[in-house]
Amino acid sequence: MLEFDTVSKSFWTGTQRKVILDRASFRVEPGNSLGVLAPNGTGKTTLINMMAGLEKPDEGTIRRTSRVSFPLGFMGGVVSKYSGRENVRFIARLYDLDPDYVEAFCRWLCAIDEYFDQPVATYSSGMRARLSFSLLLALEFDIYLIDEGMPSSTDVEFNRKAGTILQDRLKNATVVIVSHQPTTLERFCRSAAVLRNGQLYMFDSLEEAKELYEYDAQG
Repeated sequence: MLEFDTVSKSFWTGTQRKVILDRASFRVEPGNSLGVLAPNGTGKTTLINMMAGLEKPDEGTIRRTSRVSFPLGFMGGVVSKYSGRENVRFIARLYDLDPDYVEAFCRWLCAIDEYFDQPVATYSSGMRARLSFSLLLALEFDIYLIDEGMPSSTDVEFNRKAGTILQDRLKNATVVIVSHQPTTLERFCRSAAVLRNGQLYMFDSLEEAKELYEYDAQG
């Protein structure tokens, strides 16, 4: 379970205080994947980072009783001067997993050929996205965190393979996807929420969430 209890988070932009969450309380239950709709600039990434423990709330409590992943696209644990191979083997050891298995899995899914053995600093943005997503799927979590869905800079074949694996993971795991596009959520989420004025409005279905989200967009 992942729970936010009266959590507040805001930033000073230099001219005003931007509120991301204002005493928000909600819960992500195992087996009930959640999609969060929010326009760009409203704090989607900050919300995901707080779920992962990468950012702390100003007030309130965040409880994690499940294994929560790092966000898709997060490269904070990857050292650019080392190769993809060296990075995935190191991270596998951190999670007490078999480095040979994690390396083989990531090498197969990334499909970046000889670049896998070259420094990550030489990678394109698409290659970095593939490496991050491959690591996310190689490590077993109870809750997977995804900011904006599949990496947009990767090719169709990678998205097909990664999407199939993610759907297989979700048979025994939960996903939280935060996006500004409702279509991104349709493939994985049963329930949805709308991030609006510092509050997370929870709905039983994506259709209900879309109604509020699209109404706000028109207004």
